[in-house]
Amino acid sequence: MAEKTFYITTPIYYPSGNPHIGHCYTTVACDSIARYKRMQGYDVKFLTGTDEHGLKIEQKAHENGVTPKEYVDGIVKTFKDLWQYMNISYDQFIRTTDEYHVESVQKIFKELYDKGHIYKGEYSGKYCTPCESFWTDSQLDENGCCPECHRPVTLEKEEAYFFKISPFADRIEKLLTETDYLRPKTRATELVNNFIKVGLEDVCVSRTTFKWGIPVTFDEGHVVYVWIDALSNYISALGYKNGSFDDFEKYWPADVHMVAKDIMRFHAIIWPAMLMALDLPLPKHLAVHGWITFNGEKMSKSLGNVVDPFVLGERYGCDAIRYHILREMALGSDSSFSNEIMINRINSDLANGFGNLVSRTVAMAEKYFGGTLPTDRETAETDAEFIETVLRTAADVDMEMEETRIKNALEIIFRTVDRANKYIDETEPWKLGKNPEKSARLATVLYNLLEAVRIISGLLSPFMPTVMPEVWKQIGATADDVKYENLSRFDVLPKDVTVQRGGILFPRIDVEKEIEELNSIIKLNMEKAQSALSESEKTTEKIELAPEITIDDFAKIEIRVAKVLECEKVKKSDKLLCLQLDDGMGGRQVVSGIAKYYKPEELVGRKIQLIANLKPVKLRGVESNGMICACDTADGGCRVIFVDDDIPVGSKIR
Repeated sequence: MAEKTFYITTPIYYPSGNPHIGHCYTTVACDSIARYKRMQGYDVKFLTGTDEHGLKIEQKAHENGVTPKEYVDGIVKTFKDLWQYMNISYDQFIRTTDEYHVESVQKIFKELYDKGHIYKGEYSGKYCTPCESFWTDSQLDENGCCPECHRPVTLEKEEAYFFKISPFADRIEKLLTETDYLRPKTRATELVNNFIKVGLEDVCVSRTTFKWGIPVTFDEGHVVYVWIDALSNYISALGYKNGSFDDFEKYWPADVHMVAKDIMRFHAIIWPAMLMALDLPLPKHLAVHGWITFNGEKMSKSLGNVVDPFVLGERYGCDAIRYHILREMALGSDSSFSNEIMINRINSDLANGFGNLVSRTVAMAEKYFGGTLPTDRETAETDAEFIETVLRTAADVDMEMEETRIKNALEIIFRTVDRANKYIDETEPWKLGKNPEKSARLATVLYNLLEAVRIISGLLSPFMPTVMPEVWKQIGATADDVKYENLSRFDVLPKDVTVQRGGILFPRIDVEKEIEELNSIIKLNMEKAQSALSESEKTTEKIELAPEITIDDFAKIEIRVAKVLECEKVKKSDKLLCLQLDDGMGGRQVVSGIAKYYKPEELVGRKIQLIANLKPVKLRGVESNGMICACDTADGGCRVIFVDDDIPVGSKIR
């Protein structure tokens, strides 16, 4: 019999800042599915990682005075620390800076070019740097900004390579509308109407205005555009077109790609088109989830509404956090996050529901039988219906997990938790315990409850892997007792099972007190931020200005926008760079003392502020016709003041 395999992936995260609770959903969801499939006996490959190239990373690194690789290394460590803390069982962590990935991407790009799917042209369009996305005018929001993050876009014009995507439009539309590739299927209409029906435009797949990317092997100066780079990770990690791995035949096509809705179009349109062009099988499913929202907005560091998962985990435990975000998010929909919602969920489901079920059952077994149940049994009519409900749970959960409906699966499990607590109320074991003649009946009731807890905890273990082993210890279950094949069977525990009372699994939280403490933490953080601002203001007060000038004096200075066309170091100088500028007036050469702070290639293509009417001088024998504007930094460095790309060269700054 052929080995059952299962390949599941998260998107690779863009490390432009530290991870927050919004990042956790996809990874925790995929981890839960991966663990469930392993439990079912599948050979699972679970891939996650980081997407580390692009203009935004280059700029962030520049701002922090480090190389792009140094910048992403620090943040990648934080991601890995978080995944370890959240008990994420990934099998491979890919970074787009890994050599094997670079090799694969370069070969994929070349193959697409050789097959005629990629051609060279010139790109002019609206670009969102934070999202690394190009948009047409019709796709921008009502303010002319990025439709995803609603921040300003810039007009980009540069030589670029393009991927011909329109030839695949009909096949992609059928993929979305006639197959179960997309989950939920309701997303298909949105994609078809917004992108395919209006006409798929060829996709820009290389850039020349920055250097931090995978070089195009056959055209110096071009780097592979981030989405071609990033999307290829799903197959480069398996060894496609590289010699580092040999898993492609075993695991491809992927069983599930899981992504958030803001990158759905890349995985639903561009990625299938790339695979079609490469003549490769398509993934079986693309599961699209919504955002964890905070006051109705997507959780985002740039919007200032992030929630630190390390802080939450320290207070409530990682399993409680895992459960909350999985339980709140229906596939395809957003889920609203608030500390109050989370605390109430922990109290109702985990403390009062499942935790209370385990605690009551174990405590009664200890109280009435010293921890070891007798083997005499006495059944009653109510037992059969209860046992049938418990045994049906695994099959119902299987069905929901097969469709990646994790919220539904958890709802089913906790309906069984509720049924078990109701069974306690129906059988009233505290009354049975007062009558020695009812010992066999009481033993039956408690055994049925322990079996229910065994099955429930086994099904919960993929979602809450840290706490469930403690449950098994308390109810006297072995690792074999909670194997998948035993989760649809009753009478698995020994008749004389011995329980062992442990600590409280999920302590009940005082909602008002906890909210007050969390608000104190928030207030403290705000005070720290305000304190830092005050210190900055104090520094500002100490600045001594030069003598005042009049508006007529200022009018003598001509500041214009210019674009750096070429840049090189001045010979025999450690401080000077020589820049060739397009100033909108025929061009000019400027020498600037910024070599310690910028590499020449970091300036090419950028727009700067030029003092255009400064008297020419010679610096180290090289003529300089003007000065570029820069500012001092707190660490004694220097930063050039760049201008938005959509401002034409020659524009006057006033």
